[in-house]
Amino acid sequence: MPKYNTEAIRALALVGHGGAGKTTLAEALLHAAGAIKAMGSIEKGNTVCDFDPLEKAAGHSLQSALINFAWRDVHVHAIDTPGYPDFSGQSIEALAAVETALVVINAQTGVELSTERMMRWAANRGLARMIVINKIDADNIDLPALVNDIRERFGKECMLLDLPAHDRHDVVEVLAHASGEADFQSVAEAHRALIDQIVEEDESLLARYLEDGADPSPQELHAPFEKALREGHLVPILFTSAKTGAGVRELLDVLATLAPSPLEGNPPPFYRGEPGQADAEAFPAEPDPAKHVLAHVFKIVADPFVGKLGIFRVYQGTIRRDSQLFIGDGKRPFKAGHLLMLQGKDYVEVDELVPGDIGAVAKVEDISFDSVLHDSHDEDHIHLKPLEFPKPMQGLAVETHKKGDEQRLFDVLHKLEMEDPCFVVERHPSTNETVIRGLGEIHLKSKLDKMASQYKIEVSTAPPRIPYRETILRNADGHHRHKKQSGGAGQFGEVFLKIEPMERGAGFEFVDSVKGGVIPSVFLPAVEKGVRQALQDGVVAGYPVEDIRVIVYDGKTHPVDGKEVAFVTAGRKATIAAILAANPTVLEPIVRIEITGPNAAVGDLSGDLSGRRGHITGTENRAGGLSAIAGEVPLAEITEFQSRLKSLTAGRGSYTIEFSRYAQVPPPVQTQLAAKFKLHEDED
Repeated sequence: MPKYNTEAIRALALVGHGGAGKTTLAEALLHAAGAIKAMGSIEKGNTVCDFDPLEKAAGHSLQSALINFAWRDVHVHAIDTPGYPDFSGQSIEALAAVETALVVINAQTGVELSTERMMRWAANRGLARMIVINKIDADNIDLPALVNDIRERFGKECMLLDLPAHDRHDVVEVLAHASGEADFQSVAEAHRALIDQIVEEDESLLARYLEDGADPSPQELHAPFEKALREGHLVPILFTSAKTGAGVRELLDVLATLAPSPLEGNPPPFYRGEPGQADAEAFPAEPDPAKHVLAHVFKIVADPFVGKLGIFRVYQGTIRRDSQLFIGDGKRPFKAGHLLMLQGKDYVEVDELVPGDIGAVAKVEDISFDSVLHDSHDEDHIHLKPLEFPKPMQGLAVETHKKGDEQRLFDVLHKLEMEDPCFVVERHPSTNETVIRGLGEIHLKSKLDKMASQYKIEVSTAPPRIPYRETILRNADGHHRHKKQSGGAGQFGEVFLKIEPMERGAGFEFVDSVKGGVIPSVFLPAVEKGVRQALQDGVVAGYPVEDIRVIVYDGKTHPVDGKEVAFVTAGRKATIAAILAANPTVLEPIVRIEITGPNAAVGDLSGDLSGRRGHITGTENRAGGLSAIAGEVPLAEITEFQSRLKSLTAGRGSYTIEFSRYAQVPPPVQTQLAAKFKLHEDED
């Protein structure tokens, strides 16, 4: 691979909604740059980026894929990302490794949910943004209306950098051309508006431009153009047809001549100190190949052939083959025996990686997502500010078909969790369930499909159980005498106890108030064991009892028949008797919820939330014609909320939840839960 320096590197992510043609555009860029001999297609399943069998079957990307190519003396690293909201974690992690976000829009469908999200996330990350309107060869499209809609949603800084020409078979670049023929709008008008926007970034250039009216030279425009991109003062709009090639070579020229290099972008600051520590020291990485190494791991892949693969972006220093590197605050170095660049599913070995490069190392078990790699013995606790990902809400309880496959299931789930920052595995002891959570039904289905096809493990799924709890509302006494005689040695144990409610969240307290040894101290652990059994199994509806104090104060034993098993039983049944007399109640988890959706859907969303026993605590207007509704709602009422939200907002809605507190369920709900528990007990 030819040598190049940091100034000649361009790193970009292809982001946008599903169906915008990002993968086909990546294919067109590779072909135009000579990196592949012929373009593949989604339909034939032979593209460089969608190489996974599940992606070929689905007809769309499920994970981000890396490619690289050379064009006009620059080396381009590009990351093709999935477009559907369920896979947005893959897109967000890609933003951590690039200077430029190419936000691709389908000319037929216009601005969609992921378009808005990626524009916002890229801006928050401080990336240069370029909008690529793709599929301009399609029928029944209105490009002027789409451009107007883009400007209304994202601001007047969205400026035309080229225009379709010759009935959308070509494009004409407007920065260097003050005249020419275009399919819509005047080239001269677009040229003048673009120049006006750029020169505002340079006071001396602006003064001279206003004084003599002559266009600055391309060399004079480069620096203010880069500054406008970095500061979000300019968001260029370009037109392409990845299918016909219209505008593709022009896009490559823009990337080579106008997109920022690692020397010109807005790199994220690194920090020294524990993550989350208030006084962590921020410091910039310098894209200097001679300094010590700083690199960020933004993606992990569990490759079935090469093992664990850590994919990283180099921010400072040079990583060479056999370099000794440290991971975060780890004191044990590893040797980068093989440095790799990725071209879809293919791994290409390289000798070194310089600032701006994206590369990978394999079979380093300690490497993890968001790790920082460095080569300094003196550095400690180096990290980047964590990326903000959507919280996985959609859940499924999973269970293996085959007994004995449980450990293998956990190993597979760990690999899937390691690869995807928006896929979470939870183990709930209270419900004895393993729950997987993702960003939607399609997201979880893709994980289940991968488990079956790649790892050959089949699971049953069900909605997760709600982690209800039980508690008491008043003091009560309990007593039980356990006496069993069966011909030989008998069993005897008697327990008197009192129970008291504690404040919410206090848990459980066991108090020994026995006097005079009426219950020998050797049997008190058995009494506590019986109490805990009763609390764990539940009394009213079969859910754990909490926020309760149990005071054992009296009892009896027998010199021959007094046994541990007798006091376990006596403690358990005395506790049950006391709880039944203490006005027991069932508690349900209440979550704080924030729903974001179009302004027009606020009424429907508010009504739906109220119908789920929720209440609204506030609303707030957001950019892009969106509103946020904050409130509280029982967790049990939103298990199927995702599909309802999608229906009410035409796919433009999202929500987040976090635990708030436990509260009493309404009497009808408690009656239903108790009836189910009674039925279950009868069946047993």
